[in-house]
Formats: sequence, structure tokens, C-alpha cells
Amino acid sequence: MPDPSPADPAPPTATAPTAPAPTVALHVRNGAGGWDDGAHEGTATARGGPRPVLVLDRPSGTLRRPDARGEDRSWESARWTSPPHRPAVPATELLVSWNADLPRGCWLRVEVRATRSDGPRTPWLPLADWAATDEDIAPASAPPDGDDAVAVDTDTLAVRAASAAAGVRVTDWQVRLTLCRRPGATAAPAVRRLAVAASDVPVRAAVPPSRPGPATGVATAVPPLSQYAHEGRYPHYNGGGAAWCSPTSLRMVLAAHGRYPARAALAWVDPAHDDPDVCHTARRTFDHRWGGCGNWPFNAAHAATYPGMNAVVTRLESLTAAETLVAAGLPLITSQSFEEGELPGAGYATAGHLLVVSGFTADGDVVADDPAGRGRAAVRRVYPRRDFETVWLRTRRRRADGSEGSGSGGVCYVLWPEEADPRQLGALGRLGIG
Repeated sequence: MPDPSPADPAPPTATAPTAPAPTVALHVRNGAGGWDDGAHEGTATARGGPRPVLVLDRPSGTLRRPDARGEDRSWESARWTSPPHRPAVPATELLVSWNADLPRGCWLRVEVRATRSDGPRTPWLPLADWAATDEDIAPASAPPDGDDAVAVDTDTLAVRAASAAAGVRVTDWQVRLTLCRRPGATAAPAVRRLAVAASDVPVRAAVPPSRPGPATGVATAVPPLSQYAHEGRYPHYNGGGAAWCSPTSLRMVLAAHGRYPARAALAWVDPAHDDPDVCHTARRTFDHRWGGCGNWPFNAAHAATYPGMNAVVTRLESLTAAETLVAAGLPLITSQSFEEGELPGAGYATAGHLLVVSGFTADGDVVADDPAGRGRAAVRRVYPRRDFETVWLRTRRRRADGSEGSGSGGVCYVLWPEEADPRQLGALGRLGIG
């Protein structure tokens, strides 16, 4: 039956359609309230800067870890443990990201544990040992670990597929941060933000269509960069530029916000190379255990090493949510996978690819700065809205050989500067990001 016209009111029994239940809950800890509310073992909330941060106040222990040269070394450490947090959405996946200021000689260990809906609590599961550079330690995710139902793999804590299908969910979680430095050092490693995106990821190969929203006809200015300009360069970082979609996308958005590495940080790059800042970003996001530059939290953490920059990894539930950010002048970086032909205009297949969503056409199609473009002129593209939201938001897909593949379910990096204007802060607030 057609919708009632304004002259024909709805029958008394009609009810407004209900919004779909949320599947993502982003919990952010920062400021005094975020750090005071936790267990401190040698850490403290420092209030002397622009906003309170978590710092190593006095060493409470030591731990051993190889340094960047592989030599076993003892490090001073202090630890902060979050209180248990019960997400609004009982989750099948947790994505943990952080923003930290780590001077030379300092690094951060991130661990998580979760309570399962069927009773048991996991042990503390390492996620990462991270540093702002690779000169003190080789930043690395932890080897896969977990129990019979919940496991960590590279950058995600997830309920195993069989357990998720049986109804097992994460009902609460804790994060433990260990701040480390060389013995006797006076440098104070600090953590500014901790974010955990808890998702009850729908198992789906198709997603509901969305209507064009607030960013219709809006396109943000993003300097175009091609990952293929660096093909074959520095192959010890994930084979070179052909695999650098994530750091190239990150570099584009950082440049859009006016953030560039210091000249001295690029001294190691061959001066004959154009766009040396992309090589720098690939090195700084490289996960030395996993062997790639696409570790989601590592990319957010690197973005936040630039003065006045903030970043989180989260999931968005629709293109309308992405439009909320773009309409406010905040391009985002999305993760998707697809077979050739599934995203018209792409011209390639991928098991996992990052690109920048920088705008929307007047018809609501997606304006993307895709680092897979072979040359700067081929980076900015328009992808059909319906096809794009499918390959970004789905979690199951059929590969060309008939086997089943996965999708990110709406994973994205969101970056914003401290100087964000009220419109941008409002958009972030509406999405629970801050």
C-alpha cells in the first residue's frame, strides 16, 4: 500500500517504523575521568598539559623484551588497568585503538581480557607492543592467542565463528596498558586516548540500502597519492608500495589536515623518490610480527603522533554515518574486500583494501580517493553508492573460486585535529567519537 499523503492521515493503528538495533558501541577513555577511573600501578593522571593524560609516574616493575636489534633487554614499567566495561552491545568483536606520546626509549604494551556470556573470563591477551618509531623496539602485534571461544588475531579480539553462531558474546572487557622505558630514563610516556569499538557483527552478504544523506554534493579536498608510485620500494616493509594502501590512505588524510613529517624524519628515504612521506608512513605503521602495514590500530596510533591529531578505529553502521563526517569536512578511511567487478570502476579484486571516502555526488554516489589508482590522476574516483556500501558493510562474500571470504563490516579510521570546528565536533559527538 502506498504511503499516506499529507491529506490522508495514517490509520490509528499505524506505528512509526522502528530504527534497527545498534550493532556497534564505541567506548572512549580520555581526560581525567578516563584515567582516574582505573587501577594504577606506578601510573598517574597528569594534569599539566592541554588535557589530562595517563603517564608513567614511577616504575613499579620491570619486564624483558628484545630491543630493535633483537637483544634481550630489561625495561622499567608501570601499569594501568581499566575497570570492567559492559558495552551496550554484547559483542562478537572488539577493536582497540590508542593515541600515545612516546618519546625515544619508550613503548607501550596493550592487553585485553573479556568475559564470555557463557561464563568464563579469558586470560589477559596481548594485542601489541607499540612505539612511535622502530628505533627502540620493533613494533609488533602479538601472536594469536585465546581460548576455545574467544581469540585475538593481529588487531581484533573476536568470538570464534562456531561460538558466535551458538550465541556466545563478550559481555564485558578490560584493557591493560603497560608503559615502558629504558632503565634510569626520565622520559615520561603518555597515553591520551583509549578507544574500544565493541561490535555484534552481523553475518551478512548483503546490507540494507541507504538513501543519500547530509553529504550529498559535498567533496573534501584530499591530496591524491598513489601507492603504486612506490611499487618495489623498500620491499622489507610488506613488499613495497603495491601493498601500501593503508599508509597511503593515511598519508592523504593527514595531508588534508595539514600534517606532514619533519624533514629530518625523511632523511632515510632515497631523495630520488617522490612522496617520501608515504615511505615514512609505511615504515611507521609496519607490524613486525604480522608483516604488513595495514594493522588498523597501528595506523590510528601513528596518525596521532602528529601534533594535535586524534584518531580511532571503529565501525560505522551505514553510509549515512560516513556522510555525517564528510559533511563536516572529515574524510574517513574505510576497509573493504571484493572480487573484480563487484565495485564498478575499481578494476581490481582485493582481499582487503583501504581507501579514503572524501565526498558524495549529487546522486549520493561515493567520491573516493583510492590509492590503487596508478598515478595521481587516477586516484579520485566515483563508486556507485549501492555497490560501495555492500562491499564495505558486509561480513561475508563469495570469492571467485566459490569459497567464502570475509568483509570488514564497516571498519574505518576516523581522524580529526584538535582545532576541529564546532561543526566537526558535533559530527563526531553524534557518532560517539571524541
